[in-house]
Amino acid sequence: MTAPTAYPLAWPTRIPMRGKNKKSSQFKTSLSKALDNVKKSLEMFGRDAKKPISNIVISSNVTLGMQNPEESGVAVYFTWEGQQKVIPVDRYKKVQDNLQAIHHIIEARRTELRHGGIEIVRASFAGFAALPDPNSVNWRNVLGLHKVAHPTAAEIKAAYKTMAKFRHPDKETGSAAMMSDLNRARDTALKEVGS
Repeated sequence: MTAPTAYPLAWPTRIPMRGKNKKSSQFKTSLSKALDNVKKSLEMFGRDAKKPISNIVISSNVTLGMQNPEESGVAVYFTWEGQQKVIPVDRYKKVQDNLQAIHHIIEARRTELRHGGIEIVRASFAGFAALPDPNSVNWRNVLGLHKVAHPTAAEIKAAYKTMAKFRHPDKETGSAAMMSDLNRARDTALKEVGS
């Protein structure tokens, strides 16, 4: 897997995004406080487990000019016990609320550690593996839609048509494998957006 980026949002391909079906939360946490909470929770988890967490990347669409982007999802990547993990949350309408939810997820792992031990936590963290599904492709990258938060079916089909001009096996720049990846990316994208 390539290294995740802090910006734009690097969402794990095996977990579908909610799109516009997001909720308001009861959290009253600012963006800076939610960031601090996530960082401290990760640090304390590593200390409690006696296995530090490293390579932390907090990925979102927040920039200096836009603290409330249309896509409010957050994915926190980190390395624990030599494996890259990711905790992605896009349940809430605000970035800080999704960050605060990630803080609570990490705190739940600390509770598991205290009451169930390291083996329970390892089993729990297995679900947070950041490795992509080997049978999937990152459709956003293949279709050139990685900067579009919520592409429509029409946008996906248009991107497919454009990319097919370069990837088709009859073209000098294409191949059967490239076209297969493109077809799979289109099918996955349309399934995810509900078309």
